[in-house]
Amino acid sequence: AAEPAAQSPMKLIALQLLLWHSALWTVREATPLGPARNLPETFLLKCLEQVRKIQADVVAMQERLCATHKLCHPEELVLLRHSLGIPQVPLGSCSSQALQLTSCLGQLHGGLFLYQGLLQALAGISPELGPTLDMLQLDITDFATNIWQQMEDLGMAPGVQATQGTVPTFTSAFQRRAGGVLVASSLQSFLQLALRVLRHLAEP
Repeated sequence: AAEPAAQSPMKLIALQLLLWHSALWTVREATPLGPARNLPETFLLKCLEQVRKIQADVVAMQERLCATHKLCHPEELVLLRHSLGIPQVPLGSCSSQALQLTSCLGQLHGGLFLYQGLLQALAGISPELGPTLDMLQLDITDFATNIWQQMEDLGMAPGVQATQGTVPTFTSAFQRRAGGVLVASSLQSFLQLALRVLRHLAEP
């Protein structure tokens, strides 16, 4: 009778340890991952600088589209967005309530890669916009490369980089210019979210 009595506290301790470990794992899964993941400050500062530069490029593109082609209001082109098949880029893994660092960096990189494809599809949009579009693509490529290198440094990078997926085909000058307005508007929203995430990660 003594043996079962001796085993009982051991079983209880084992059960308590199992429940504690399970609870800890649940908390870890549910807790937003913040700056504790050791993202280098130099990386975060460079990302913030790159986002602001891209935002300035996008504003320049929007201003030129408005001044040159009188396309100033993306909300007026919402039906065209659907018919052209211009996608929205998800950043669900980057929400401050449920930030998952690996997935968030992956979504940021994948989103930038998608915008590269969208901007390439706008090639030839107009002579006035050519230099602005080229600069925007270059800055997005630099930002995407920076994120990918950081993912590799942290051992987070997947074996294969994301593909751009389906990119819309613009069949007329108007579609290309309207597409430019819609892509610029979507990219601005994406960058605002990215900026919010990077500021959150940069908090002490």
